Amino acid sequence: KYIFITGGVISSLGKGIATASIAKILESCGFKVSLIKFDPYLNVDSGTMNPYQHGEVYVTQDGAETDLDLGHYERFTGARLTRLNNVTTGQIYSSVLAKERRGDYLGKTIQVIPHITNEIKGRIKKVAKESRAEIILMEIGGTVGDIESLPFLEAVRQFGLEEGRSNVIYIHLTLVPYIKVAGEIKTKPTQHSVGTLREIGIQPDILLCRTEKPLSEEIKAKISLFCNVPQNAVIEALDVPTIYEIPLVFKNQGLDKIILKHFGLRPKQTDLKSWQEEVVDKVLYPKHKTTIAVVGKYIELQDAYKSIYEALRHAGIANDAQVEIKKIDSESVELEGPEKILEGIQGLLIPGGFGYRGIEGKIRAIQYARENRLPFFGICLGMQCAAIEFARDVLGLKRANSTEFIKYTREPIISLLEEQRKVKLMGATMRLGGYPCRLVKGTKAYQAYRKPLTHERHRHRYEFNNRYRRQFVKKGMVFSGIYPGKNLVEILELKSHPWFVGVQFHPEFQSKPDKAHPLFREFIKASMLLAARRGA
Repeated sequence: KYIFITGGVISSLGKGIATASIAKILESCGFKVSLIKFDPYLNVDSGTMNPYQHGEVYVTQDGAETDLDLGHYERFTGARLTRLNNVTTGQIYSSVLAKERRGDYLGKTIQVIPHITNEIKGRIKKVAKESRAEIILMEIGGTVGDIESLPFLEAVRQFGLEEGRSNVIYIHLTLVPYIKVAGEIKTKPTQHSVGTLREIGIQPDILLCRTEKPLSEEIKAKISLFCNVPQNAVIEALDVPTIYEIPLVFKNQGLDKIILKHFGLRPKQTDLKSWQEEVVDKVLYPKHKTTIAVVGKYIELQDAYKSIYEALRHAGIANDAQVEIKKIDSESVELEGPEKILEGIQGLLIPGGFGYRGIEGKIRAIQYARENRLPFFGICLGMQCAAIEFARDVLGLKRANSTEFIKYTREPIISLLEEQRKVKLMGATMRLGGYPCRLVKGTKAYQAYRKPLTHERHRHRYEFNNRYRRQFVKKGMVFSGIYPGKNLVEILELKSHPWFVGVQFHPEFQSKPDKAHPLFREFIKASMLLAARRGA
């Protein structure tokens, strides 16, 4: 069975979270789900895109650099996604043109219809076959009417005809704005959006109406009449305090029943009780509170560190605490110093990133955390900055740096591996995806994971330089996680510090609201201990 989710009126309505929430309630009914994100841009993937352009790049276990919505999909559900689950226009055209060059089309003229649309439909079938899911949900990026998304919409229109309407559902997410000056809810944007979708040949079966005010039955009846959708299928998508409440909002309106009735399916179970009790209630009614500073270089863009922020909230859930996130631009630390900016926080997190801008601010913030025994968590570039700071201020290597920032630095604490020096292409050439990490017993990392081996996702090009390992160890640094395949440092931590841990990988990509990542969980626990001591 196939569900297609489209969006209209404006972008940023939350299609990704809506798609993940629908998948969650269907999974709670006992069905195996998989999800696909269709991105209409011409890039092959999001790996070479600036965070200001695209937001966070999410990494799958098999090493695909994908849209951040795949993060929502994996956080809300048990689905394990791969590179097949993010489809871009660039991928589709690359595949079709490669086939044309091989002569696969036997001299035919290559056209958007049928060749591009057939390729899109083929990707859907491939995911269906390899995932063995019972229900596949597909989110189409952008808004209805965008020229870039037209081939995808045409493909899903054809798909409905070919598979039969009893096997396909079209869900349209739209905006029902409240005009404060007039004191009225307006349905016209939704009417126009659905009208545009119908012109393309797609009649939505269900409408999800984003609104800040509850919709009266009269408003729902009006939308139903003008959009040709049953009134019970006009679903209210009200703003809520936490995104993890959205599956409950949809289920309470019977969305799962509408979908399963259309498909002729019976639920095998219907249980979101644990999600309510173990996730939503703990977010809404926490017993404790802690404040974490995230010092990054893309702070002004909410989506740049999406998985980091969510993983911190998950760790809050695991510790029954509200995590207040203080977002700090690393360049402001360079200008004002860390003492004033980091005053009153209980933990410091330095996330990943690329390029030299703002690096010295991150390093100064790390020094402050190390010297003041403030719980610290460094991720990817954050771990590398911690190594540079330690080399400069503890080992006395004042010119310590990364060859990413100063190519011929005298003290290359962070540097390229030999195979990376030969790389010329930028796309998909980093260390990407899942790698094993062997943990050292008796360390904070081992205490967090409680097992000798784990697998974590990577997205980086530069590594800790093993030439310096002995010097680091002599001064109290512990290398508590190692990639055994190439003897590379994956985790470092300070012996003499309450909680100072840096990791080369991205643990945020494997954190879930009902299963916080072990390192995030322990980081927040350490910050809460500091908060308790200060309170006492």
